[in-house]
Amino acid sequence: MTTQSVPQTVSGAKSDYIVAKFGGTSVANFEAMNRCSEIIVEDKSVRIVVVSASAGVTNHLVALCKPDLSKEQRQEHIDGVLAIQQAILDELSLDADLAVGFNETLKAFQTLALETLTTDQQHDELLSFGERLSSYLFAQVLRLKGLNADRFDVRKVLKTDSQFGKATPNVKATAQAAKEVLIPLLDEQVIVTQGFVGSDEFGQTTTLGRGGSDYSAALLAEAINAKSVHIWTDVVGIFSTDPRLCAKATPIARLSFDEAAEMATFGAKVLHPATILPASRSHINVFVGSSREPERGGTWIEREKSQQPGIRAVTQRKNQILLTLKSPEMLLASGFLARVFTILSEFNISVDLVTTSEISVAITLDNAPNASRPELEQACLDKLAEFCHVSVENNLTLVALIGSEIQLRQHEMNLMNVLKEFNIRLICHGASKHNLCFLVEQGESDTVVQAIHSRLLESAA
Repeated sequence: MTTQSVPQTVSGAKSDYIVAKFGGTSVANFEAMNRCSEIIVEDKSVRIVVVSASAGVTNHLVALCKPDLSKEQRQEHIDGVLAIQQAILDELSLDADLAVGFNETLKAFQTLALETLTTDQQHDELLSFGERLSSYLFAQVLRLKGLNADRFDVRKVLKTDSQFGKATPNVKATAQAAKEVLIPLLDEQVIVTQGFVGSDEFGQTTTLGRGGSDYSAALLAEAINAKSVHIWTDVVGIFSTDPRLCAKATPIARLSFDEAAEMATFGAKVLHPATILPASRSHINVFVGSSREPERGGTWIEREKSQQPGIRAVTQRKNQILLTLKSPEMLLASGFLARVFTILSEFNISVDLVTTSEISVAITLDNAPNASRPELEQACLDKLAEFCHVSVENNLTLVALIGSEIQLRQHEMNLMNVLKEFNIRLICHGASKHNLCFLVEQGESDTVVQAIHSRLLESAA
């Protein structure tokens, strides 16, 4: 598995720079872009703006990566991308420099999209066009507000390995490139650049995985030693649970890095899990707010330890796999787990939770529906089956209680009363004081979350 090149924590005083990231719904159309531009106008410290693809574009691009599309289907998705961009262009006229770049990028997109793509590198190239196009448009919107804004190709700075589809950033190389070609621009201009996209040492386009724009913003903030990174989305901060499930879910004003990392990892979709890594190691505060309602504030994620112990949120992550490996050879034997994890590493499989007994080990894995390949390949299962019995269960959901200094005895009576009506497949607690996790059947996970939130969070409010 590729390892990340991590430098020492950036030394010296923080710059006054802020990196702001706007998600797909925030740049979905001209009206949304115009609304977001007001946020930049109001805060002169924002010097880098990271944008996602306009809402709907990435879905078309993902579809275009499929090899079995008919000519008509392929053209339909190309037209879908063009329509979203054209609707924005109908509301503004690009300056000559931006128009040249935009038209060249659009032409390159159409040429590649008509081809049958056979490699992961080609997929990354195609998937990058959403952000590459939207950044031209947003730069023009900022210029309409009187700002000295320019569009910048992030591939010149954000350096990664060549693991196409989910590239690992090279933090040291990114910092060096930012020092040479990005930081010198920031005093004079607002830079609009792309999330999700990078390049490897050969100059080939890479992507950080779907949802990686948050991660890009944090990496760039680290590279320029920014004081904070602002993630603008369509909700007012991070909530105690998904407000679409629980009407009484409430926004959380402040979270520690540890709490936020647990929430993002275990299903809170507002923030990409990897965002916390560069922010935490370089002590960069993260703000999450709504681009529709910036006046309502949001959630600050900070290094300081939470002042509020106990459970603060409940999250869920669907499409989970439970892999159970059983062998009498485990009994009083050493090396079994090492052998298992060596094989998982060979297939680049990331493990979430692990529980063990005397002769078996249970492991949870993510099987996200948008993944480019199944998390558990048959070749991996065959290797494991050479020395143990393998059992695979699908259609499960990982539910997590998130907080600070969680101690099971404080909540076990209420929690057990809530859970007794449901079929619990696995419980994991103790490795972290910030979470208590368990697996439930996917069909009833919404009901489980609602019951826990009602009993443990609403009653404590």
